[in-house]
Amino acid sequence: MKTNIALVGCGSWGRNLARNLYSLGVLSTVCDADPKILDFVKKTYSVKITVNFSDVVSDPEIKGVIIATPSHTHYALARLALLAGKHVYVEKPLARGYLQAQELSHLAGVKNLTLMVGHLLVYHPAVNCLRELIFNGELGEIRFLNSDRRNFNQKARRDNNVIWDLAPHDISMMSYILGLEPAGIINACGWSTNNDSVIDVAHLDINFPGDIPAHIHNSWIDPQKQVLLTVNGSKKTAVLNDIRKENKLELYSVEADGTVNIDSVSFSEEEPLKLECEHFIHCIESGEAPRSDGTSGYQVVKILEEAEQKMHIESRMALSRYI
Repeated sequence: MKTNIALVGCGSWGRNLARNLYSLGVLSTVCDADPKILDFVKKTYSVKITVNFSDVVSDPEIKGVIIATPSHTHYALARLALLAGKHVYVEKPLARGYLQAQELSHLAGVKNLTLMVGHLLVYHPAVNCLRELIFNGELGEIRFLNSDRRNFNQKARRDNNVIWDLAPHDISMMSYILGLEPAGIINACGWSTNNDSVIDVAHLDINFPGDIPAHIHNSWIDPQKQVLLTVNGSKKTAVLNDIRKENKLELYSVEADGTVNIDSVSFSEEEPLKLECEHFIHCIESGEAPRSDGTSGYQVVKILEEAEQKMHIESRMALSRYI
């Protein structure tokens, strides 16, 4: 029997989801509050359209719901869908508070439903290749991770803090390749360059079990996009540069005489979002737990909330110095 999926939110990212879901033959309904977006959907795909979320959760033919709406709506929409007995995939972050994220994860477990979070990079073939290299000991003992994720994105300011927009990618990716959940935030600082209290540049220092430190740099104000992960090991250093079209994943090693060797690593060229959508369908049909399940979504939100609290504390302390 066909696994019918409803997409809630078909904006700039939702259109990518719609394209993949339709190509997989599972997109049955698109829900959006914008009539112009629904008009685009009607002209592009042969699916049902609606402006009412209630139409989605009350439709017995819909098995799964994908939520790609602004992050402050994720918790309420996901909760209603789970209560209606629907399997749910929520774009990152799972919620805007760790207690809400915890509640959703618990609710999905009680109702025996799939709850998956859109941590896209854990489905990226290059990231999975890097994870395998780490688990096989190719890099040796992991000593440090650094993720630099920057772009020029004024529209995303509705999220009120750049870390809620970008850092879920970094945190979930680091956790996945290490096979470890973050132990906690060491330091967090951020700046509002528009003087509107919206933090658009941030630095996070995270500690992983085994005393493995990691640094994250996020920015909405860089015109030159950067998506760079560096993993330093005792044997080799891996560099994943997702901006490149070729040689995205490279391993660096240093000989005794100081010679630097660079080896390019090959991996599948499949689209990560397609693989993510396929995984959601597979989990619905098989009952298998998602790679990016509610627990991982909760862990990411918990770290983000801790980081945001530290930023506010640092901001108040800095202000007090001038009073």
